[in-house]
Amino acid sequence: MTTKLRAASFQDNAVTTAKIAADAITNAKIADDAVQTENVASTVNLGRRNIIINGAMQVAQRSTSFSGLGATHAGYTTLDRYAAYAGADATAGRYTMSQSTVTDLEGFSNALKIDCTTADTSVAAGEALLIQHPVEGFNVQQLKATSTTTRAFTLSFYAKSNASRAIATEINLTNGTNNSASKLHTIGTSWARYTFTVPAASSTQIDNDNSSELQVNFWLHAGSTYSSGTMSASLAPITNANRAAGIGSIFASTDNEIEITGVQLELGETATPFEHKPIGEELALCQRYFFQINGTGTEYNTMSSGQMYTTTTYLGYFQTPVPMRAKPSFSLNNSLSTTNFSVVTGGAVRAISSLTPTGDNQYLRINAAVTTSGTQGHGGYVQLQNGYNALWSAEI
Repeated sequence: MTTKLRAASFQDNAVTTAKIAADAITNAKIADDAVQTENVASTVNLGRRNIIINGAMQVAQRSTSFSGLGATHAGYTTLDRYAAYAGADATAGRYTMSQSTVTDLEGFSNALKIDCTTADTSVAAGEALLIQHPVEGFNVQQLKATSTTTRAFTLSFYAKSNASRAIATEINLTNGTNNSASKLHTIGTSWARYTFTVPAASSTQIDNDNSSELQVNFWLHAGSTYSSGTMSASLAPITNANRAAGIGSIFASTDNEIEITGVQLELGETATPFEHKPIGEELALCQRYFFQINGTGTEYNTMSSGQMYTTTTYLGYFQTPVPMRAKPSFSLNNSLSTTNFSVVTGGAVRAISSLTPTGDNQYLRINAAVTTSGTQGHGGYVQLQNGYNALWSAEI
């Protein structure tokens, strides 16, 4: 005779994880609808776990490689949402930042790569190189416990280097008391996953707005100003000397390089498998902060359609691909005084002497002054050609 054990036969907490053999509970042994959502602990992330945008390094709207970088080139150059910041060392041509192709890591095709091109064997106190991913407040509300406390959360990433290399990851909460937590990682020559769990903390603040509330920093090079102290693995008021204590320098030799991908930040104390997003969704998330319209080769690209408001003023309208974080700034990668960036109206191409966008974070009006008079009321459009790029930025 077979005796069936029912739930009522067990005392509370009698069956623990340690008493269950590995793989003992299979899908075939679980009845349909036996596990309901309310039976899953609230700390288990079921989806939409990754706070990081472009964690798989697939989107690079500006370019796939930028060489000759130094302290004077701080900011965004290649991969979306990853800015490089350097301090004190103003030497040009120190390193190249690129979107590399990955062939030896399952599940990933791209990585962020830093390659030293000019060595720095004498490190000044204020020198630094960190790759920063800022996160706006709207996207980190799940990390809040109360208005002055945060829950535990975990950073994970994959990395490899040409040789064993010590780098630091830092989580910086930028509001309130400006709290920071850091961890030292020794990166090997083969791809491996590294994690950093930041415990729950008090005296912290995360505002619900579009400003930078959290920064994920990868420290690759630091002078004594940032490395002479002792790291804090828990959030504490920021002390510069503690932020990158113990790291090596990517600039010690021109042989040095490092690649990083699969960056994930999530609620809880466990690094779950990396959450991949569809490329269209990832691109749209990046375009909340930056996008550009490119004119390439002999093909023209239209930026705006409208009409001649006066004989010398074009008025057009333009909608960004997605609502941006804030009203974007506008810039060009070349001069206005050319027909390669121009207004076409009345069957003629007219050079632009000035261009001023007005509006909000999605709907913009384009006012352009042309150097050759047209006919008031005639329709027209703004075009780009031959490598001209119109850049729209609402970066944090």
